[in-house]
Amino acid sequence: MADIAQEIIMTYSYGPGAEVFSERRGFISIITINRPSARNAVNAAVAEGIGDALADAESDPRIRVIVLTGSGDLSFCGGGDLKAMAAGEDLVPNDPVKRARGFGGVCEHVIEKPIIAAVNGFAIGGGAEIALACDLVVADPKAEFSLPEVRNGFIASAGGAIRLAQWLPKAIAMEVLLIGDHFGAHQAKEWGLVNRISEPGASLESALELAASVAANAPLAVQSTKRLVAGIVDGSLVGEQAAWGRSYAEMARVGATRDSREGPLAFAQKREPVWEGR
Repeated sequence: MADIAQEIIMTYSYGPGAEVFSERRGFISIITINRPSARNAVNAAVAEGIGDALADAESDPRIRVIVLTGSGDLSFCGGGDLKAMAAGEDLVPNDPVKRARGFGGVCEHVIEKPIIAAVNGFAIGGGAEIALACDLVVADPKAEFSLPEVRNGFIASAGGAIRLAQWLPKAIAMEVLLIGDHFGAHQAKEWGLVNRISEPGASLESALELAASVAANAPLAVQSTKRLVAGIVDGSLVGEQAAWGRSYAEMARVGATRDSREGPLAFAQKREPVWEGR
């Protein structure tokens, strides 16, 4: 497998501040969220960058597997940039085609090549949903996950409320979504949300080993298998279409409330939110 995950061949950057970059190693594309000072939180530039990097990897016949990770050693992705939201910024690109890729450019982006999340630290809110959008997950032992949207006046509308209930028993999924507490890598593995726990600080290396094992197989057969398991037909996730429609309806309902504005504002002002229930 020496030629599968060899040294970096090419590096590309995306966004005005190189908010995302990708590296090709043999048959593997490594996509990295590059906002460590903001805990790799998603803004419009990150969403567009991840989406474009995924599209490039999908269209490159040399790439067989994609690994998605975060820069630094603290955070995989801190979710949506609440400070940007409080300032009135949109977290998705203006381009309607790129907006349709979903949160972070990945949560509704149908990619037929396997994606492995290398969770090197915190995966909070939308960050956990990005991990759930991947096919396999490798986590550092210090990694922590949470879906705390209800604490900020929102719902887990980027696939968390859809996919978590598919992966976990209903009661556990409800507790995770309704309370928003953190849970660690070992708990996530016990629940079946994580495939492997790496050695400390080695989530990317462990993900590359897993990627090399996948990339050693017949690529068209691997992609066909993913389509079957993920329910992909003609470029659409047919098994989730109705659920996404409900998710968007609930997101619009919650997004029109005063509480949805209070959550990001309280976060930006470093205070407890004052909920009005309206």
